[in-house]
Amino acid sequence: MARIAVDAMGGDDAPGPIVEGAVSAALTCSNIKSLLLVGSPPAIEKVLAEQPAVPSCIRIIEASEVVAMHESPAGAVRRKKDSSISRAVDLVKNGDADAIFSAGNTGAAVAATTLKLRTLEGVSRPAIAAIFPTNKKPFVMLDAGANPNASAEMVCQFAAMGVVCCKEVLAAENPTIGLLSIGEEDAKGNDVTKAAFELLQRSGLNFVGNVESSDLFEGKVDVAVCDGFVGNVVLKTSESVARSLGQWVKEEIDKKLLYKVGAALCSGAFAAIKQRADPAVYGGAPLLGVNGVCIIGHGSSSSKAVGNALRVAAEFVEHKINPKISESVRRTTEALANG
Repeated sequence: MARIAVDAMGGDDAPGPIVEGAVSAALTCSNIKSLLLVGSPPAIEKVLAEQPAVPSCIRIIEASEVVAMHESPAGAVRRKKDSSISRAVDLVKNGDADAIFSAGNTGAAVAATTLKLRTLEGVSRPAIAAIFPTNKKPFVMLDAGANPNASAEMVCQFAAMGVVCCKEVLAAENPTIGLLSIGEEDAKGNDVTKAAFELLQRSGLNFVGNVESSDLFEGKVDVAVCDGFVGNVVLKTSESVARSLGQWVKEEIDKKLLYKVGAALCSGAFAAIKQRADPAVYGGAPLLGVNGVCIIGHGSSSSKAVGNALRVAAEFVEHKINPKISESVRRTTEALANG
């Protein structure tokens, strides 16, 4: 049973969808013991008062400050000791919660968890794991933004952590790993990518070589690894393309009555595609490698996304993800040392 600290003030429209999603998760997830909503009590209570029912497992923890989206992450965490993100992480650090969810400033969430919780033994830096759909099966990509200047050794560790995430979240038995590069040939890429390729070959992991960005959505690998700069560009570009395609289709359909009739006939297919590509299915991206469970949501997270993110957080706690990540990183490090 998981105890989850929720940064109730983090997000574009907080605390509305954050609190609504928390209520939904509390009502539907049997493995959630308590949800600690951290932030302004009056603002949180106002949203709770609008809900048909509020489970007893929900509690409010006061925090007087908020880290805004535009603020410098590390500086804001150090200055704003009583911010909702800092207080939420403190609950995990002090043993009052097992996991944290935040849809606020991503950098602040990474900084606060890394500074306060530290990393797991053997892990150099934590990484954000984003889950994408494909025409065959979902895949995990990391790092999606925590480490813009990751070293080859870090990228190799990302692979070791991504394998565990893929096994536990996507139920893949022996996940394949691809290194995101500018060509499939071994010699393609920059210095870091080339060095990471060599390490991954000796890592003992199921490494299948380089993959190009055009291969990602073909389902060629279960885990794609790269530094946080490349990963974040891929993530945000993919989100933008998905939104644009949806808008373009809608605009074209609205131009002619015949198109509208055809769209009505294909409404089931459109709904299935929307569900397949909906990021709210997983709700957020796990920050792997920190000594605690942390799920980072999109700033525009809906209540559905928040509810699913809290479900995933509870599953991470239940499945004891962190010991498995530590073991995976340890085995990989030993393979490299003996190789």
